[in-house]
Amino acid sequence: MIQRMGLAAVLWALAACSSTVEGPAQTGPSTLARNPLIWADVPDPAVIRVDDTFYMSSTTMHMNPGLPLMASPNLVDWTLIGYAYDTLADGNASTLTGGEQAYGRGSWASSLRYHRGRFYVSTFANHTGKTYIFSSEDIGSGEWQRAEIDELFHDASLVFDQGRAFLLYGNDDIHLVELTADATALKPGGLRTTVIEKASSIAGEDFWVPAEGAQVIKRNGYYYINLISWPANGMRTQLVYRAKQLTGPYEGRVVLQDRGIAQGGLIDTPEGDWYAFLFRDFGAVGRTPYLVPVHWEDDWPIYGVDGQVPEVLGIASSQPGLGNLVAPDEFDYPEAGSMPTAIKLAWQWNHNPDASGWSVTDRPGYLSLTNQRLDKGLLDTRNTLTQRMFGPEARATVALDTSHLLAGDVAGLAALQAHYGFVGVEKSETGASLIMVAGQAEDAEVNETVAARVALPQSRVYLQIRADFKDQRDTATFWYSLDGSHWQSIGTELQMKYTLPHFMGYRFALFNYATQTPGGRADFDFYRLE
Repeated sequence: MIQRMGLAAVLWALAACSSTVEGPAQTGPSTLARNPLIWADVPDPAVIRVDDTFYMSSTTMHMNPGLPLMASPNLVDWTLIGYAYDTLADGNASTLTGGEQAYGRGSWASSLRYHRGRFYVSTFANHTGKTYIFSSEDIGSGEWQRAEIDELFHDASLVFDQGRAFLLYGNDDIHLVELTADATALKPGGLRTTVIEKASSIAGEDFWVPAEGAQVIKRNGYYYINLISWPANGMRTQLVYRAKQLTGPYEGRVVLQDRGIAQGGLIDTPEGDWYAFLFRDFGAVGRTPYLVPVHWEDDWPIYGVDGQVPEVLGIASSQPGLGNLVAPDEFDYPEAGSMPTAIKLAWQWNHNPDASGWSVTDRPGYLSLTNQRLDKGLLDTRNTLTQRMFGPEARATVALDTSHLLAGDVAGLAALQAHYGFVGVEKSETGASLIMVAGQAEDAEVNETVAARVALPQSRVYLQIRADFKDQRDTATFWYSLDGSHWQSIGTELQMKYTLPHFMGYRFALFNYATQTPGGRADFDFYRLE
């Protein structure tokens, strides 16, 4: 359902990929890259190098397809090449059924490896209690062998060492567990031990988040474990432990305390330069990747320049925006019979999609969302199609045909997180209204307020959300137009908030849900970005 990229396409895209969406201060055909590398939500990065190409995996929680995979020729210009899975699990939580949901859970921090001609990526999911390991000979093909382990290994780093395979994992106490050599199962009778006790202790005594986020490399005879911790009343802090043996004993240091930039691993270039690839909590836009120069002293990595992460990097960037990580869409896709066809990689569904409820071929040139059931509101709705918001400013516009909505249907464009807002059309027995809604999910309750309502005199309408992330202003405003040229604001400004229940940056979201009768259809003509 999502377009995939083989290796040849990956190499072409790395050289040619561009976007009409401008990125952070990258305006020329070739200029020095700047931090954040990607002004959008790409958390928990795991980065490897295979020959002269870099690859990254990341976290997208409850979104599907999931476990996104990216490639880069230079560590700064990244192209989305695929996902490790289309759906992670079935069941009520994965399908927003029976009042259950997987918000903020799904797949968490991954580990990416290349071993004996094969790519491996591991993750774990709190809503299933399992650990997953995917492997493929072609990282961009979408053809992944899947292994499930019926045990949850928190923030695990996959390690191949001397013909054996392990997961190094944990929170504060860091553990090692042995896998079968092909990394598909726990090894019966294999090694299982604690390699670091109280790993947070080198950074303080009281913590909001103890040491976690393990990423392991081996260099010059040492094993290095990167971890993060968050001292109470402090900031997210990067830690490094080293040992001559994988099982220890380990000694550790605090290696970076700067604006909370932390969590990730170490990576070298073909030229012998070293970097740490980390992320920063950047308000409502999410967790944004940062590249940190590293040099070595006495076999210890020294992070940053005088302990600080530079804004400007000494790497030329030729990609003037976010590449294909976000993408406008006219929904002009090839015919594929009666089945939905592939859509752009930038799109992800909120939870598991229902294939019978969406199509880009039933009405050529449109994304059609047809309600298959009744829902209470936006956060209960399957087949909500999303893309990342991005900084410093982002504007998304859709054209919506409401001709086939039924009474009780609500369709539109949302700023999606637990604290959300949307502009849309509500159909009733007597007509249609434009509405702006502000909502807040708290525990099991969702409180929604219709902040504005305007009669809609026609079936076609244009909807727009304008987001401002400059200086972490984190505001969204909502707009509509009857002709696509003259815009009118509607409702109230949304003060966006990054919340842990959803645990991800804000998303633009296209949706349609029924409150009275299934079968109503919303047709989106285009999705455009500025």
